[in-house]
Amino acid sequence: MRAALKVVMAAIFAMPAAVALAKSPDCASWPTNMALTHLKNAGLIDIPSVIEAQTKAVRLASEKIGKDLYQQVYDITFHTKDGKTIEVITKSRASSEECSMSAVDVYVVSNKIGGSAEQPSEGTTKK
Repeated sequence: MRAALKVVMAAIFAMPAAVALAKSPDCASWPTNMALTHLKNAGLIDIPSVIEAQTKAVRLASEKIGKDLYQQVYDITFHTKDGKTIEVITKSRASSEECSMSAVDVYVVSNKIGGSAEQPSEGTTKK
């Protein structure tokens, strides 16, 4: 009976660790930093002009595609000191050990139409 209790207790304490390992990794910083680099290299943004506190990254999808390998899609919005807003969608692969399991594909959102698309405020551009 005592041995069975030990097995049950060990299983209970092991469950949170197993669940945590199965959870999709939060890797917003990798695609955000790479998107910023790609935007700079394309001449679309000046990094010192970015208001870091206003940068917003929202994970849209995270699909398990292998053992501890996830394909992730983020919607990232950058705001600059001169009032510009630049929005991108990124796609990359991540694991629980490493966010940079692949290069980051960056797609610049040029226009949102229909649905809940917000209208740009005065002085704001969507590129």
